[in-house]
Amino acid sequence: MTEAGGPAGTIGATHARYAPGTPCWVSLMAHGLTATQEFYGQLFGWDFRPGPEQLGPYVRALLDGEEVAGIGQLPPDRHLPVAWTPYFASDDVDSTAETVRLCGGTIGVGPLDASDAGRLAIGSDPSGAVFGVWQAAGHVGATVSGVPGTPVWNDLTTYETAGVRKFYETVFGYAEEAVASPDHDYVTLHVGGHPVAGLHGVGAALPRDQGPHWTTYFEVADTDAAMVRVAELGGRVLTPAQDSTHGRVAVVADPEGARFALIQEPR
Repeated sequence: MTEAGGPAGTIGATHARYAPGTPCWVSLMAHGLTATQEFYGQLFGWDFRPGPEQLGPYVRALLDGEEVAGIGQLPPDRHLPVAWTPYFASDDVDSTAETVRLCGGTIGVGPLDASDAGRLAIGSDPSGAVFGVWQAAGHVGATVSGVPGTPVWNDLTTYETAGVRKFYETVFGYAEEAVASPDHDYVTLHVGGHPVAGLHGVGAALPRDQGPHWTTYFEVADTDAAMVRVAELGGRVLTPAQDSTHGRVAVVADPEGARFALIQEPR
């Protein structure tokens, strides 16, 4: 991965509209909405605000009054994987959804209006990895970045990048930068010259029970302490904390199994 900021603006400030293709929001659909709020509220210090109603039982997570993420409740009869889903900004979600289909992806939800907040679609790339598309109206997406408790990066883990990089470039207009290494299949996606997301091909190392998937990284002040807190709150540590060029990283799961990463900036 690499470092990425939010939309133009100072860190911690309320942001204007995101450039198309920029990750602007992350959302989690869980079975137990109340218990999930308690877990993330204690882990990241989030408060919650209801809505929009069109999404069913759904809350927006707030950090010091600024919106950072969304959590919704799955219908009782829907036995779907519980996972964090990144949303990418679009000026025209209907057009983007059509491009997704033309490029070999699928659209499973929408496009549909979310009250006066905006318009959304949820789809998957040709490898099956799920992502969202968001056309902002009253809700631009996350309004704060670069502080503990906020999403700072999204990585796609897939079999190999060659099969999906052209898909994302065509759908969202990304420029790309590949890691020059014969044994490391990694591509960074750029918007306006800035890195915004990564594609990581891992071949046979991809767990069969997961398939290709996006992982959201949340910034924390202390990865080791946050990792311990995840376990105390009923979650699991999947990959213990380790140092990287981008910070100290751990991969964890919440009590329902939703995977996400914790990252502490290098000291």
